[in-house]
Amino acid sequence: MKLILTLIALSMMISCSQQPAVKKTITLRNKNQFEAVFIPEGARLISFTMPDKDGKPTGIVIGFDSAAQYAASTEPYFGATIGRYGNRIKGGRFAINGQDYQITINNGPNALHGGKNGFQSKLWKAEQPDEHTVVFTYVSPDGDEGFPGNLNTKVTYTLTDKNELKMEYEATTDKATVVNLTNHAFWNLNGEGSGTIDSHLVQIHADAYTPVDSTLIPLGKSEPVAGTPFDFNKPTTIGQRINEPHVQLLIGKGYDHNYVLNGTGMREVANALGDKTGIYMQVFTEEPGLQFYSGNFMQSKNQLRSGPDQFRTAFCFETQHFPDSPNQPGFPSTLLVPGKTYHTTSIYTFSVKK
Repeated sequence: MKLILTLIALSMMISCSQQPAVKKTITLRNKNQFEAVFIPEGARLISFTMPDKDGKPTGIVIGFDSAAQYAASTEPYFGATIGRYGNRIKGGRFAINGQDYQITINNGPNALHGGKNGFQSKLWKAEQPDEHTVVFTYVSPDGDEGFPGNLNTKVTYTLTDKNELKMEYEATTDKATVVNLTNHAFWNLNGEGSGTIDSHLVQIHADAYTPVDSTLIPLGKSEPVAGTPFDFNKPTTIGQRINEPHVQLLIGKGYDHNYVLNGTGMREVANALGDKTGIYMQVFTEEPGLQFYSGNFMQSKNQLRSGPDQFRTAFCFETQHFPDSPNQPGFPSTLLVPGKTYHTTSIYTFSVKK
């Protein structure tokens, strides 16, 4: 009997040793002293550090140091993987094949970023095959926040030796549904706690954007950026025109708009330069849209590791399909059906300009 019990115990030990180690944080590194840190809660990027123009290690993603702090914050999206549907859906309602669906309302009259308990609040399974890569997986059950279908989701983050942070999203479903995944990192290329992002130089390769109503839902059309404060085709500082009395800036309290990106396939769609550090970020994506958010709703309500989250001290470049696409037949479709795979990749590339 003792021998049998010993064998059972040994078998259990071997089985446990073959399971992926559970980690509170997952750290990716490259040969150039870059470091990206993630947590499984929300498949979340909590920090990104790289040398600035003087070789000084500089953290350029704002955030907290623990999952508990993210859970307790008034801003649930810092660094998170966003889903099932990034951005807003009007009234939280849409129809597929004549069937109406109601998503949890969590942003005024609308659904934002997948509802109250979207992917940012889920505990993802994390596996780290090597020091450059982390793979997050999560099965969103049928009816999760009101969305139809069991959605199998995989997000792979890779930090390459070319100083690229690659974000690859995949999903499959057993029932027709809508999917729009992105990452919600808040960037300050001058470093955490360095002040506002007004002096960042930004370029967005887009000839049009989608204007919104008073609740930030697109009006169903695109408008040219030429001759407006939304034109970033030439590098322009964020603060140069942000306080102009343009009706769309007044609605968003600054920039919080979807850009209709030029071109198709993988291409550079935007870039930004931190004027103090020389840190230069380029964004490449296969997506048709980019939500540019200038931190207008940051209100010093959260104590980050660098201090309070003060007004406009970080910005977001969220690669995506358009907001409210399920209700806008003229927008690129976000419909995913059984037998098809949702797959999209975005790459954030970093360098320094001296």
